[in-house]
Amino acid sequence: MLLDGALVTLQLAAAATLLGFVIGTLCAIGRNSSVRWLSALCAGYVEGIRNTPFLVQIFLVFFGLSSIGITMSAFSVAIIALTINVGAYTGEIMRAGFNSVHAGQWEAAECLGLSRAQVYWHVVLRPAVERVYPSLTSQFILLMLASSITSQISVAELTGNANYIQGVSFRPMETYITIGFMYFGLALVMRLGFWLLGLVIFPRRRRLGTPL
Repeated sequence: MLLDGALVTLQLAAAATLLGFVIGTLCAIGRNSSVRWLSALCAGYVEGIRNTPFLVQIFLVFFGLSSIGITMSAFSVAIIALTINVGAYTGEIMRAGFNSVHAGQWEAAECLGLSRAQVYWHVVLRPAVERVYPSLTSQFILLMLASSITSQISVAELTGNANYIQGVSFRPMETYITIGFMYFGLALVMRLGFWLLGLVIFPRRRRLGTPL
């Protein structure tokens, strides 16, 4: 059961990491936009998520969807809540990355006649991600650890299964010490995975020996 729960934890983390990165990147672009209402909307989303507990957020998603007649599995709700949460934090990290790109690069791209979308895609995105990659990896590992809270809506991930095991075995110390080591192992696996990914997508950092 613990191994099954660890697999579900990794599935939650992988899905929310991918979706959260996309949402966070779009949010960062929106916050830097000259369109005031879009910038304000993105800022409100970021501040609202970063200043409320994740447990409250997941309950709002879980009970909010059911209250308007939308029925989803606990696993799907967990992915939605995790994505919303990590998207806000990723947005601030990516905004810092965009702002770190030298103004001369923006101006050069605009002089070449590139649109705003083309500037972000072809000129800004990769160097921005490269500069904030360590922060992104740390945030996504924290996301994996935070997925333990989804046990509160009956998701059968690592902590959820551990709660069941200690409830029927009456051995909480052994159970939670075990999953503590398992979470530590999962964090190391994710860190290794991000390190290998950094070797692939950032050739310059690979040459320097600093993919993270």
